[in-house]
Amino acid sequence: MGDRVGAALVVLTSAAILVLEVIANRLVAPYVGLTLETYTASIGVALGAIAAGAALGGRLADVVSPRVWLGPATALGGGLLLLARPIVVLVGPEVGPGPFSTVLLVALAVAPAVLVLGSVTPGVVRLRLRRLEETGQTVGRLSALGTLGALAGTFLTGFVLLSSLPVSRVLLVTGTVLVVVGLVLSVGSKASLPLLGVATVAASLLIVVQGPCDVETRYYCARVDADPLRPGGRTLVLDGLRHSYVDLDNPSYLEFSYTRRIGDVLASRPTGPLRALHIGGGGFTVPRHLAAVRPGSQSRVLEVDPGVVEVGRERLGLVTGPDLEVVVGDARTSLRAETSASYDVVVGDAFGGLAVPWHLTTRELVEDVRRVLDDDGLYVLNVIDRPPLRFARAEAATLRAVFAEVVLLGTQELADGEAGGNVVLLASDAPIDRARLQQLADARAVGDGVHETEAFAGRARVLADDDAPVDQLLTPYADRA
Repeated sequence: MGDRVGAALVVLTSAAILVLEVIANRLVAPYVGLTLETYTASIGVALGAIAAGAALGGRLADVVSPRVWLGPATALGGGLLLLARPIVVLVGPEVGPGPFSTVLLVALAVAPAVLVLGSVTPGVVRLRLRRLEETGQTVGRLSALGTLGALAGTFLTGFVLLSSLPVSRVLLVTGTVLVVVGLVLSVGSKASLPLLGVATVAASLLIVVQGPCDVETRYYCARVDADPLRPGGRTLVLDGLRHSYVDLDNPSYLEFSYTRRIGDVLASRPTGPLRALHIGGGGFTVPRHLAAVRPGSQSRVLEVDPGVVEVGRERLGLVTGPDLEVVVGDARTSLRAETSASYDVVVGDAFGGLAVPWHLTTRELVEDVRRVLDDDGLYVLNVIDRPPLRFARAEAATLRAVFAEVVLLGTQELADGEAGGNVVLLASDAPIDRARLQQLADARAVGDGVHETEAFAGRARVLADDDAPVDQLLTPYADRA
């Protein structure tokens, strides 16, 4: 094996490791959620497997000539990489939520391939060490090449591959390249045929085993389910969670309780068209509802995932135009471009898994929301939490730090912290028409009410860009005030 071939092999295997590490979050999110724990598990498992692979490769290189096993190891690593998604699809439904399940599922998907591929660099180092006085130069050069490969795999996956290809296709291409390179380097080896068989089975499973997605967007595993009870009813499911419901035949219809509470907020405004900004698109339920019940209203939706927008257009009846615009991009940065005092209502309904993305929860974001609202504008925010509602209380405290009035819309059990689910918070600098909101809630006869938030927020922390532990506040075992 020549110097250039060895260097190329180090770059290739290092890049493949990072491709799998980045994709791991997408693989497991439909089953364990997309949280800080998921990212932590992906990084931690990959680093552990890289370390184990390096130790294994170093020991093996001192016992068996790397010329014998580098090719088979590359091909085997490619085959195991091809198996990552089938493993997750088959095992994922059997694991429950929580940190242990997250680490376990990531480990089953990532560790075998990364461990094998991580053994390649020490083998190449062993082949390239010709003289003792060149040890530092050789190790340093190959280490640098491995890092460059890892960087290439990271940026290529995050900026190019996942925006243009489904996860399964990225894995298929990456694994196939590794298998082909490994088999070429294994010509004449007795391991060639068995490795080819393993790779063929793995690739077949990757293609045949169906996951829970209709569409793999840039951020989500998405599907749309028809409602057997309503001919026009459609539910948008993202990463296994029911995010939105729309009725294609009746855009004014609101199925979920939290959207009905948001509908009450919209109905509490004086008659006439509204100017609304929506942070998060999902199924575009509320913008379509607003257009139906208040003709002439103008909505602008800030949605980070272009794939969700396409699903909305193709499957959920979304029609964009002058009265319903969609801005694709992160809501935090998109909000900065909005004109001050330009909206009557801002609707916050953005989720990554079960949590509002942390940078959309902070005082700094809320201050920017307040800036784009007119003097009597309303900010209505949907969050999800479970008892004792640490995150919801912190978000209420954050809103109270910025707005003059903040109320909670929901059941008494929610207000008392005895039940979980969707918590809708409403904030304004103008007096909130509590009587009208209560009247609208009573008309739905579901036990909803308008609740003050002073006691609910209590001494909860005010979330800030420097301190917004949203995932930790949502974690049941976290002992956070």
